[in-house]
Amino acid sequence: MKNPNESVTAARMELANRLFFRLYQCANMLHKTGTRAVEDLGLTTQQWAVLGALSRPEAEDGMSVGDLARYLLVSRQNLSGLISRMERDGHLSIDQDGRDRRSRLITMTKSGHEVWNNKAIPKINDYYEQALTDFSVSDMTHTLHYLLKMLDNMKRLDAEGSAGDGEDAA
Repeated sequence: MKNPNESVTAARMELANRLFFRLYQCANMLHKTGTRAVEDLGLTTQQWAVLGALSRPEAEDGMSVGDLARYLLVSRQNLSGLISRMERDGHLSIDQDGRDRRSRLITMTKSGHEVWNNKAIPKINDYYEQALTDFSVSDMTHTLHYLLKMLDNMKRLDAEGSAGDGEDAA
């Protein structure tokens, strides 16, 4: 006779595999279809995320590269080229932080605000409506709840992995 705990574990791992594969597919489709939604503005989903992060009231005075990388959960290296391209396109300004001369402060330019507020947001809202067709407010609330719960667990794993990396290097 098969151990019932083994069956539950196997079923749980099969569901976990399906869940993470669907999450991976959703991330890829967000990148593909989200970029298509804003590409006529010369934006990608990564640039959309940067402008969105910098448009928040708490980022009004700008964000350091490190703070922006931590907020977006990306590496400074991945963010560096993106920020340079956005500065070249006139959406961002990179200035020395007056409080810490070693740090660079990223802010949205007047042009960046214009693109974000008057051009990108309407397209993004339309994209959200299409992508969330047939989702009730309750569906969205529950989905957000579970994604945040999963994100918290993955952040914990990341922190544990980082702590382990430091121990190995010592």
